[in-house]
Amino acid sequence: MADYSRASEQQEADSAASKGCGIFEFLKKKPEDVSSSDVTKENKGEEKPSLAERIHSSSTSDEESGENGEVKEKKKKKEKEKVFQAEDPYRFFDWRVTYSNIYPLGIPQRGILINGQFPGPEIYSVTNDNLIINVHNDLDEPFLLSWNGVQLRKNSYQDGVYGTTCPIPPGKNYTYAIQVKDQIGSFFYFPSLAFHKAAGAFGGLRVLSRPRIPVPFPEPAGDFTFLIGDWYSHHDHKNLKALLDRGHRLPLPDKVLINGNGVNFSSSLTVDKGKTYRFRISNVGLQHSLNFKIVDHQMKLVEVEGTHTIQSMYSSLDIHVGQSYSVLVTMDQPEKDYSIVVATRFAAKKILVGSTLHYSNSRQSLSSASLSAMGPADELDWSIKQARSIRTNLTASGPRPNPQGSYHYGLINISRTLVLESSAALVKRKQRYAINGVSFVHSDTPLKLADYFNIRGVFKVGSIPDQPRRGGGGGIRLDTAVMGANHREFIEIVFQNREKIVQSYHLDGYSFWVVGMDRGTWSHASRREYNLMDAVSRSTTQVYPESWTAVYVALDNVGMWNLRSEFWARQYLGQQLYLRVYSSVHSLRDEYLVPKNALLCGRASNMQRPIITP
Repeated sequence: MADYSRASEQQEADSAASKGCGIFEFLKKKPEDVSSSDVTKENKGEEKPSLAERIHSSSTSDEESGENGEVKEKKKKKEKEKVFQAEDPYRFFDWRVTYSNIYPLGIPQRGILINGQFPGPEIYSVTNDNLIINVHNDLDEPFLLSWNGVQLRKNSYQDGVYGTTCPIPPGKNYTYAIQVKDQIGSFFYFPSLAFHKAAGAFGGLRVLSRPRIPVPFPEPAGDFTFLIGDWYSHHDHKNLKALLDRGHRLPLPDKVLINGNGVNFSSSLTVDKGKTYRFRISNVGLQHSLNFKIVDHQMKLVEVEGTHTIQSMYSSLDIHVGQSYSVLVTMDQPEKDYSIVVATRFAAKKILVGSTLHYSNSRQSLSSASLSAMGPADELDWSIKQARSIRTNLTASGPRPNPQGSYHYGLINISRTLVLESSAALVKRKQRYAINGVSFVHSDTPLKLADYFNIRGVFKVGSIPDQPRRGGGGGIRLDTAVMGANHREFIEIVFQNREKIVQSYHLDGYSFWVVGMDRGTWSHASRREYNLMDAVSRSTTQVYPESWTAVYVALDNVGMWNLRSEFWARQYLGQQLYLRVYSSVHSLRDEYLVPKNALLCGRASNMQRPIITP
């Protein structure tokens, strides 16, 4: 039986921190300059201070008694220079991506592992850390990793989707250099190409607050990650991709996994009575909304995708594809074993999986019979009400010491409104999905590289309209959908869902305020019901059947950013676009240059990387 608590301790020991040459300096390195010494790990077995202390330890004070004024002034000047030159800590990771047999349902199937692990290693970091991740691709096909919820300030080149980053060829490696700038919270990474996500290679990514930034709850006794998601056991990722390429819809997933395990009560988490624990829960699946519940225990919601929330209590939570939640759970029940239940929501077939919450002195075990009738009823109004109840804690600090409510998004004038409506249709007798009548097709060159090197004919800004066609007619056309936007615009995006399924959308590079959602068709009058005070800020939002969801976005991050359906078959077959956030002032203050170690492919293969002087 797997024990999550032991895995958490090991993952923290595996994560490393050290000083580096500055992320911009690292980006100047050529691929051949990135040596194995750049991606080493800490020696294990040494006694270490806490994670935050280890990577943010401060030097002793320069002030000494008995010094004359001149010496003090010199020391103060020197200290100012040291502060000015101070660099955010570096954390180095060396990952090898391989095929291997995995056993999520107790029988072998081929999966994609990172360093032999399924799910992959968890990334531990602190606000502003630089993460240097060297990925070796030992698969027989190109591979990329993307970082769900990490904003990659000024650095969309590292986003790890095909519109921004060339794939890592088989047998080659690529070193990502990303910074979790001004972020805290619970996120995850995943493989973005083909249908690799159906085979694994996903893992948790947590960003802790800096030691001096107050957190609005006491430190928990333990901090654990739950990666939940639907899973195919009878089809591997290549078979699923082949089905989509032939124009077919996918069958329903077979099972639901909790941290890579789909066998009921074969995994457990050991806890002590009276203590409070933090659970970070991410839906890393392909299609289904999931409900997460711990029987007889209440969950206090404290954080959603980097935002500290009002601390409301929930008996269960609906977690839609691509979303992450963080809760506190106090072990205040009689000492026995309890079920952790994950169940599909709004699905044609109800699928449940159970894990064990084991009190350390428990003598009563669980059986699969404990799962009977535990799945939640598919009450749409209940789910909408819960979603509306999730709001920002305005007085809590985020990644910075100032309160989260100090940014008054509700007082800013909207410069533009986008209405994005999904549709499904056959194109040349093959299934396609679209946004505003345009089904996305990849070009032969990543869009960001084509933009940087000014390569013509790869994409056209404005190839997708801001609004759907009136009446929804006109069918679907194929195009490399890129929507233009200006740096520092403040825009409104309305996701209109006329279909009879729950949908989920994610925007790379940003978080947005979820200001409203309701049934029916959005109109200008819908704004009267917007939450302009404490809407939750996140990067992934659900859109209920025959309903709409509206978000506000401050476009403060220059780059080429993917906006996609989180239903993986839908994004693969066209339900996505790229938002080109453009600044006419070409300055490193707004955006980094293309990394010196960037892989170049397609029509960018023979382009000259920039020459950067110190």
